[in-house]
Amino acid sequence: MSNIYPDIIKDLPEANIPFDGVRGWVAQGENHQIVFFEIEAIGKVPRHSHAAQWGVVIDGNMDLTIGGDTKNYRKGDHYFISEGVLHSAIFHTRTIVMDYFAEKDRYVLL
Repeated sequence: MSNIYPDIIKDLPEANIPFDGVRGWVAQGENHQIVFFEIEAIGKVPRHSHAAQWGVVIDGNMDLTIGGDTKNYRKGDHYFISEGVLHSAIFHTRTIVMDYFAEKDRYVLL
C-alpha cells in the first residue's frame, strides 16, 4: 500500500480487521473511534450494522449500499449511516476512507 497517511497516522494503534487487503489506524476516543482505512480492491464487504458511522472518501471508488439504496462514492464524497441500518460495500479500486464510528469499541486493536 502507498504512503498516503503520514507517520502521525501510521503511529496510531492498528485495528484488527477481519478482511485481507484492509488496514486501519485508530484514533480512540472515550465514546468513539476514528479509523483511517486503506482498502485494496477487495470486492464486497457483506451487509452488516453497528452504531452510527460517518465517513469521507479520500481517494478511490466504492459502491456503498445503505438501507437498500446504492450509490457510488469517489474522492471528496461523504456518507452517513444511522445506527442499526444495514449496509454493505463493494471496493472497485484501492480506496482510502476516514470513518467516525459512534462507539468506543467498534474495532479491537492489534
